[in-house]
Amino acid sequence: MLGSTYGTLTTDSRRARVIACGEQPGPAVHGRAGTEELDVSGRPLHSDVPDLDRFFRPESVAVVGASDAEGRPNTGITRQLMGWAERVGARLYPVHPTREAVFGLPCSPSVAELPEQVDLAVLLVADPLPVIEQLADTKVKFAVAFASGFAETGDEGAAAQTRLSTAVERSGMRLLGPNTNLNAFERFREDLEGPAIALITQSGHQGRPVFALQELGIRLSHWAPTGNEADLETADFISYFSQRPEVGAIACYVEGLKDGRSFLLAADRAAREGVPVVAVKVGRTETGARTAASHTGKLTGADTVVDAAMRQFGVIRVDGLDELQDTSALLARAKPPRADGVVVYSISGGTGAHFSDLATEAGLDLPTLPQEKQNELHQWIPDYLSVANPVDNGGHPVGDWRGRKIIDAILADPSVGVLICPITGPFPPMSDKLAQDLVDAAEQTDKLVCVVWGSPVGTEEAYRTTLLGSSRVATFRTFANCITAVRAYLDHHRFTASYVSPFDEAPRTPSPSFRKAQALMRPGHQLSEHAAKQLLRAYGIRVPREQLVTSAAAAVRAASLVGYPVVMKASAPQLAHKSELGLVKVELTSASQVRDAYRELTDIARYEGIELDGVLVCQMVERGVEMVVGVTRDELFGPTVTVGLGGVLVEVLRDTAVAVPPFGESQARAVLDQLRGRALLDGVRGAPPVDIDALVEVILRVQRMALELGDDLAELDINPLMVLPRGQGAVALDALAVCH
Repeated sequence: MLGSTYGTLTTDSRRARVIACGEQPGPAVHGRAGTEELDVSGRPLHSDVPDLDRFFRPESVAVVGASDAEGRPNTGITRQLMGWAERVGARLYPVHPTREAVFGLPCSPSVAELPEQVDLAVLLVADPLPVIEQLADTKVKFAVAFASGFAETGDEGAAAQTRLSTAVERSGMRLLGPNTNLNAFERFREDLEGPAIALITQSGHQGRPVFALQELGIRLSHWAPTGNEADLETADFISYFSQRPEVGAIACYVEGLKDGRSFLLAADRAAREGVPVVAVKVGRTETGARTAASHTGKLTGADTVVDAAMRQFGVIRVDGLDELQDTSALLARAKPPRADGVVVYSISGGTGAHFSDLATEAGLDLPTLPQEKQNELHQWIPDYLSVANPVDNGGHPVGDWRGRKIIDAILADPSVGVLICPITGPFPPMSDKLAQDLVDAAEQTDKLVCVVWGSPVGTEEAYRTTLLGSSRVATFRTFANCITAVRAYLDHHRFTASYVSPFDEAPRTPSPSFRKAQALMRPGHQLSEHAAKQLLRAYGIRVPREQLVTSAAAAVRAASLVGYPVVMKASAPQLAHKSELGLVKVELTSASQVRDAYRELTDIARYEGIELDGVLVCQMVERGVEMVVGVTRDELFGPTVTVGLGGVLVEVLRDTAVAVPPFGESQARAVLDQLRGRALLDGVRGAPPVDIDALVEVILRVQRMALELGDDLAELDINPLMVLPRGQGAVALDALAVCH
């Protein structure tokens, strides 16, 4: 295979080249990492973790625009901030130009006259820009701007936000907002123990369900309401929270990502630390994307690309806030699994069958318990009931000493990592005993015990006190949320156990291929098929033997050199969909057929008004599986690589998956596993398995090309890439390249 996961390509310094030529060293990169190490595309490979300790736990706070006048919005906010400052042990200084005191505290007329350099300034003013400029002189570390009317309102607001961002960057401070709220200064319960959830939301109201988990005994440590993210963004808080020892999981409500690379680096940091990130990301539909833009003024990003980026870096994407609650809570508190096997245990055969059906469909592994284990369970469960998995106890054993014996026996099986007990409704006193047995067993095992309490009432003692009173039992209210959370739990630990950061091996400098490819580029133009294939050849991607000819006689000579049978194609820049115009002739086996084909191709081109640069006489490649591999550019993430089933039906089948650079060999293989037609690669209906190693190598070399050519390559489409039987490689039969 490859010398590295990015290809066997030696390198020199692209950064030195672009600076020497007076070019920009890659795309604009957001962040304050200073002298960052860059990849070959000019993007950072590392990001600094912002020190937000003094934001969440400041020693001193200034409230600019503080008020104690009845009926004023700022009065309620000032009062809340005073309570928060007292809880975190911070000194609070009101700032107002016309007041001597606010709520009995001496008031400074301006930030310049504060009695000390403060850690945090909270700006309760309509236009924060002038205050930011004043704060720059006072060396304030952090500021919060609540004001709205910025990028969420349109072009004029976006321009105002740009001015604000520029002022903040010039000042050296960090800003939360604008268009944010008071969620960071909520009252958090301090009597709860165990790993905590850290919460990040762009819409404060959307975080309320997760914040309310405290009432169920689940600890929250922080809440970052990022708003429009003129400076501090979701990625900054993911990086910070992933380093906090008390944080067991990070829950996010995201409307738009500010910078794709920053997000990837933050997700990478969380993956390295083994901290799960669970996210609701708005923008799956056109309506959702449009609404998010009007709310936060940010790009939501092409959803398939966002989805791919999250999957590659282990971010667990969920759809509903209820799923965000339950999945984050489970991941924060559960110990790593001892095994992947899930056993469903119920008092009803119908309940067990229903839950097992849903769990299996979702991809959970429900192993059949060994016969020895089944025999053991039948000591307490009647022989006519199935205990293979799901385990049906028939009801009565849960009411006496047998109930605990059954649970302990299931948990003792080495193939079992998770026990799930769905209880569709209360049936006291037996359900009370079952709940207590499950809690007691959970306290004695390091395996995950889950309960689904299906009662719509939720006031039962067994639920409110017994189950919710335990930090070792994960309790859910619906089958779907339990299955979603358990699947995420198992997937997360599998992912982090084998995670290798693609940033560690990302290419820093361009290969010799880069200079060959650069000479082929034609800015602003689409390359001919012949030129596009030369581009592929420069990166070591195999293409058929072929010659470009300009006469029928030359075509005959070329065919004899290439070897019959041959394919003939019209070749011209800007020419796509040649087959639809009749500009491809296949399986030509004689000189006369080649002459006739040449004349027919040139006649069609003249009729269609196409100026050819010649006709390609190509090697006829034996059949394999036709794939497509391409490059497109995403506004947030830059170049992305698309892989899918190819050929003339590519637009009909739409069976494709996306990979976001940087990615390594294992991630390239994982992308193939996302295809609905993946089984074709392994051989179906007697067809031999194809050369998947060669396909993966092409994907990685295309990635290298996309990174090195950067913005110069607007689009690349290899279709079809014929993947031949195992050991025979892959051949790019056609290619389209568009230069920027």
